[in-house]
Amino acid sequence: MTGNDDFERFRTGAAKYAAYLETPEGQLRLDLAFANLRDFLPRATRSVLALDLGCGTGAMAMRLARLGLHVTLLDWSAPMLDFAMRAAREAGVTERIALKHGDAAQLANLFDAGSFDLILCHNILEYVDDACAVLRSAARALRDPSSIISVLVRNQAGEVLKAAIQEGDLAASEHNLSAEWGHESLYGGRVRLFTAEGLQAMLLESSLAVTAERGVRVISDYLPPRISRKDEYERILELERKLGTRPEFAAVARYTHCIAHRADPVRVSPVMKDGA
Repeated sequence: MTGNDDFERFRTGAAKYAAYLETPEGQLRLDLAFANLRDFLPRATRSVLALDLGCGTGAMAMRLARLGLHVTLLDWSAPMLDFAMRAAREAGVTERIALKHGDAAQLANLFDAGSFDLILCHNILEYVDDACAVLRSAARALRDPSSIISVLVRNQAGEVLKAAIQEGDLAASEHNLSAEWGHESLYGGRVRLFTAEGLQAMLLESSLAVTAERGVRVISDYLPPRISRKDEYERILELERKLGTRPEFAAVARYTHCIAHRADPVRVSPVMKDGA
């Protein structure tokens, strides 16, 4: 992780994070990412083993366990893991859940190569010192080329629009155009911002090839107050699903969601643009 401040906010803020996931914004992030992921889950010709990096309260892992997957939850916040275990008991899936207390940055030392069919890397790369190192370790931990990794990160373009439209802060909007780090409102800390091009370059460098890219929360954060996020939730979700699959809208979503698989380890040289 990026330092003691990050550890402290996740260690003491587990209840706050769980509460956020119950809001329409948090629920949409979960529902959209899960819907995207289900489109590409490995075929269940064998017991599917999954790893949730930085699992938080385990909300996504519980959904996968209900589908029959066996999920290992890794987090370095013990209170987050406590939330996850309670959720597993309530969902009746404890036999398909394993908890591991540890740092995603140490992934290569925690699990053997080829251990998992699916790895979730949702909203964790924003906080680690070396995102590429985590992705390389994750690629090593995938069982074979049919295994997939699901990566969800904060989109820089979405932060530009959020600052301008939602917060009315033009200075912050302009700053976010080129900023590597932004400000996240839940804990009040900093968070790494990603461009689609930058994320794809990281995945390629980590021997991962993108299967699909989706946008998560394209317009929902900017709807006028007269539209009830609760009463109109299903309509908003359906519209977001459609928008997220279209590149022109996905480009400005709050989050970028990539599904990738292990690629040929031979490094591919990028295509040079004219004049480069």
